[in-house]
Amino acid sequence: MRVSETWTSQSAVDRMCALIFGRNDSSFVQLFRYTLVGGIAFASDFGTLFALTSLLHVHYLVSAAAAYVVGLTLNYSLSVAWVFSHRSKPSHIVEFTVFAGVGFVGLGLNELIMWFFTGALGFFYLFSKLISAVVVYLFNFGARKTLLFR
Repeated sequence: MRVSETWTSQSAVDRMCALIFGRNDSSFVQLFRYTLVGGIAFASDFGTLFALTSLLHVHYLVSAAAAYVVGLTLNYSLSVAWVFSHRSKPSHIVEFTVFAGVGFVGLGLNELIMWFFTGALGFFYLFSKLISAVVVYLFNFGARKTLLFR
C-alpha cells in the first residue's frame, strides 16, 4: 500500500471518528448525529405505532400520539447526551419543557399529516407515517437548534 493510500484511509477513519466521537460544534456534525438519533427514535415510534395499531387494535391516531411521545422521550435523551453540546436554557427542566413544546407542535403536524393521508386520502397508516416523519424531522431539527442548542 502506498503512503498516499494509507493517509487517505486514515483520514477517512479520522473524519468518521470525529463525526461520531469528536466535538459537535458544527451544524453538519449535529445534523449527522441528529439524523442517527432521529433514526433510532423513529424506529421506536414506528414500532410502537405498529404494535399498538396492528397487534393491540388501538385506533391509529391514538397509537400515533402514544408512539410519538415514546420517540420524543428517546430523542430528547439522546440529543442531550450526544447531539448538542451547547445549551441556551439554564436548567434541564426548562430545556425539556421547550424540547417537548417543539415536540408537541411536531405531534400536531404528525397527527394532521397522518389524518390527511390516511383518513382523507385512504393511504395505509404506516405509509402516512413515513411522510409525516420526514416533515416532522425537518421541523423539529430546525426549531430545536434555533430555540435550544445554538
